[in-house]
Amino acid sequence: MNRPNWDQYFMEMAELASKRATCLRRKVGAVLVKDRRILATGYNGAPKKLPHCEETGCLRKQKNVPSGQRHEICRGIHAEQNLIAQSALHGVKTEGATVYCTDQPCSICTKLLINAGIKNIYYKRPYDDEFTKSILDQSEISYEKLK
Repeated sequence: MNRPNWDQYFMEMAELASKRATCLRRKVGAVLVKDRRILATGYNGAPKKLPHCEETGCLRKQKNVPSGQRHEICRGIHAEQNLIAQSALHGVKTEGATVYCTDQPCSICTKLLINAGIKNIYYKRPYDDEFTKSILDQSEISYEKLK
């Protein structure tokens, strides 16, 4: 029997959440966990009740915006942003929780996770951004790439 450990289990749940993503460039999923319980999930896509990029096309591609730049030029919200929004909408306390994310959070999401009181971030795919690394190093959040 090949039973996953807790980190593997929650990362697989983040991968499952990413399958709901509607971004044409990158499918990202995130899971908020505390005391081995899933509190909320998030994936990247357009805000609620707005057309998805699958319908409208990718604004970033149309404007030739490189990955990692000009995050505001996008119809979608990131998985981590969606996770925090879902937590707020449903009254879920984020303080002291852990986030499992398929991709390392960007600087904007990292700042939101810091202010949400997240204790740990585990990610699968790195995101090469020195600024994000520097603010994480200055924060009280532990972060780690899982194999």
